[in-house]
Amino acid sequence: MASFGWAYVNCSDTGSGADGAASGPTGSLQFISGALGHTTGSHNLIYYTASAHGHEPSHLILSGNLTVTGTISASVYRYRDVSIIDATGSTFFGDSIDDVHSRTGSFEIWSRVGSLGSAPTVILTASAYSKQTFVQGFGGSYTNVTSSHYTASTHEYILGITAQETPPNNVYLTIPSPVLYSAGAVLVIKDEKTTPRGLSNITLTRSVTDTYTFDGDSTYILTGTMPAISLYSNGTNWFVF
Repeated sequence: MASFGWAYVNCSDTGSGADGAASGPTGSLQFISGALGHTTGSHNLIYYTASAHGHEPSHLILSGNLTVTGTISASVYRYRDVSIIDATGSTFFGDSIDDVHSRTGSFEIWSRVGSLGSAPTVILTASAYSKQTFVQGFGGSYTNVTSSHYTASTHEYILGITAQETPPNNVYLTIPSPVLYSAGAVLVIKDEKTTPRGLSNITLTRSVTDTYTFDGDSTYILTGTMPAISLYSNGTNWFVF
């Protein structure tokens, strides 16, 4: 024999209102309130199906605080008036090479507190007041140049040259335009061969169509045993220092 549940129709003690309908402002999300299990809504939690009160359609608006004990997944995060973010674990920003992450103010990176309770160490600071950046230790990109005709790239910092040519042929290192590097860029170039090159040398050069200079000349020649130079760009030319 079939069994049936109860159906309550127009019962005053069912639901939130006397007619069993939900209560609260239009668009409010319902939650159970009171010992009788009635549902109600609040102006503090509204879902807008159309544009209203400055909000776009399909927006859920919470006016108040939110505590999450699980994981939040979203395509876009927008923060306003954030004072403290306290988190552990790794954090990843961006998913495309054209992403830009901007911030206003100063910036600091500290090491973790030591196992014996020692104070953390400042690793990096960037001051918005003095416009200076300080690091605990610095390491730049290193490239071992083994080709006798090599073109530097903007991501390189130290070029260690071990390429060898039979004299009187030279090792040519093409340095791209300082415009590509921007003003303030620095390159360090070092001959790592421990033996004299004799009649061969390391020549810094440019593309035949370019007009920028190295200390006023179209080329710069490194001579002697294991020479080294540093270059900086002013955005127009290269200078040795």
